[in-house]
Amino acid sequence: MPDQNYVSKNNTPPIALTIAGSDSGGGAGIQADLKAFHARGVHGLSVIAAITSQNTRGVTAVHPVPLAHIRSQLAAVFDDFPIAAVKTGMLGNAAITRLIAREMRLRKPAWLVVDPVMIATSGSRLLTEDAIGAMVDQLIPLADLITPNLPEAEALLGRPIRSANDFAQAGEDLLELGAGAVLLKGGHAKGSEVIDRLYDERGVLELRHPRLRVEGHGTGCTLASAIAAELAKGVSLRVAVRRAADYVHRALAQSYRPGGGEVHVLRH
Repeated sequence: MPDQNYVSKNNTPPIALTIAGSDSGGGAGIQADLKAFHARGVHGLSVIAAITSQNTRGVTAVHPVPLAHIRSQLAAVFDDFPIAAVKTGMLGNAAITRLIAREMRLRKPAWLVVDPVMIATSGSRLLTEDAIGAMVDQLIPLADLITPNLPEAEALLGRPIRSANDFAQAGEDLLELGAGAVLLKGGHAKGSEVIDRLYDERGVLELRHPRLRVEGHGTGCTLASAIAAELAKGVSLRVAVRRAADYVHRALAQSYRPGGGEVHVLRH
């Protein structure tokens, strides 16, 4: 059920924006983001950066939205709504990434959560190689939080992350890219627990959950969106991350298989 604890005097919930790709299968991307916003009690806006042809078996096509139309979507939502937090997901290519960075410098949202989406659960590439540099140089330094999984962190840093020492050094090095904080997700690591590590100015916060033996679809999108939703409601970053991680674990524990593929979609 949606969280109804945070509404203004005129019964209007806080407002959050997702800038990401559309998932025609409904399990990830814009569709998952809007579900998470609603479940966490905020009004969700969307700017679609790319359109994917996608189902539970994989991604068969990706169509980047023309820059002019992305810019017009951004103008439409920022001109009308008091946006309390912004989350970015799949951006697709370098030109779109640079555009979003320019717009975020101009718009200056109170909170910017960057999920550096690069590869789909099925293995399909969702960010071109040349866009990684644009993300590192232009978008990540604007972020209050970035939320890479292990493969994404390895791509951002250009090296493998395997041992506990690797994790600690990776957190420090990712912070040096310029974001205010880093949530290094542990879903791709091994072990009976999933350990997500938040690196911020206070040090390291570990979030531990029992590993569920299901292949989740849209977990990263949902986590970043849930964090943005909590930030929009006015809580601190650490509280937002903890609440969002607990929410995703519950949603994954109740997940289901809507299609013929092996992936499970979160139950929001």
